[in-house]
Amino acid sequence: MLEKKVLITDCDHGNVDVESETFQKAEISFDLEQCKTEEDLISKGKGYEVFINQYAPVTRNVIENLPDLKLVVRYGVGVDNVDIAAATEHGVQVCNVPDYGMNEVADQALAMMLNFTRSISRMNSYVRKGVWDYQKSMPLYRHSEQTVGVIGVGRIGSSFAKKVNSLGCRVVAYDPKYLDNKAKKSPDFIDEFLPLDELLEQADVVSIHCPLDKARNLIDEKELQKMKPTAYLINVSRGGIINEQALNKALTNQWIAGAAVDVAENEPLQPESALLEHDNFICTPHMGWYSEQAALELKRKVAEESIRHLNGDQVHYPINFKEEKESIQ
Repeated sequence: MLEKKVLITDCDHGNVDVESETFQKAEISFDLEQCKTEEDLISKGKGYEVFINQYAPVTRNVIENLPDLKLVVRYGVGVDNVDIAAATEHGVQVCNVPDYGMNEVADQALAMMLNFTRSISRMNSYVRKGVWDYQKSMPLYRHSEQTVGVIGVGRIGSSFAKKVNSLGCRVVAYDPKYLDNKAKKSPDFIDEFLPLDELLEQADVVSIHCPLDKARNLIDEKELQKMKPTAYLINVSRGGIINEQALNKALTNQWIAGAAVDVAENEPLQPESALLEHDNFICTPHMGWYSEQAALELKRKVAEESIRHLNGDQVHYPINFKEEKESIQ
């Protein structure tokens, strides 16, 4: 076996069997720790060239104290717990796995949308109280008469847009890479690209699919007030894109009809959160990415990306050190 160069800094998956098997085939060994803090990473990460990282904070302080570190691979899509600027300054490549659960996340958004547009959980609640009356669901509308707004049409946003397009919905989207580049051909599953304000005003459902670093508080009080009082808001991307205090105000004042999220600004969302007092608020525990197949794919791909780097090959999923800067995805 070769010298250990890979540290899995933290992992809550139950086991790392897939990673172990992948590394074993490449004759690379690794260690597993459960780092929670900067101090944990600095003390346990010395000498390692590669971090496979889940939640542990890879901050500027960590990077500056670990001169051997050359690659950080994130378990997942988001990299908001990694200081990208500091990594870039110190020559540390950062990678993610953007494609392992994209259909699952899109399906989560679709399920949340259908729950609202067909009044599933609301009617289930009435039935459990002994009320068997379809009129309690009124009004419901045909999907072919609904406009769905998609914020960000990267991999996941595009997958979601295709799914709602197949239901017959009119699909409008906000994404600077299309609005700012008129020559860029619009996908055939998007009916129209709009400025954000216009999308919010027109959409019956708004679904968020963009990264946090370019969209913190993108949906704030002003934006929520632009939405229809019959509209629903969905976020399966990152907490912090929706201002949660503003969302609570919007639900309290009935600016919108409801909201469903798979993410929170601070996870886990605490039971005493004011948002949970609203019957028209739905929250799932950051599970949109999950299926058995996606979980195995993620574990295999973080190991494979590490192996590419150690073998001197080009990585597949760079966040920094790449020529083109991506817009909202």
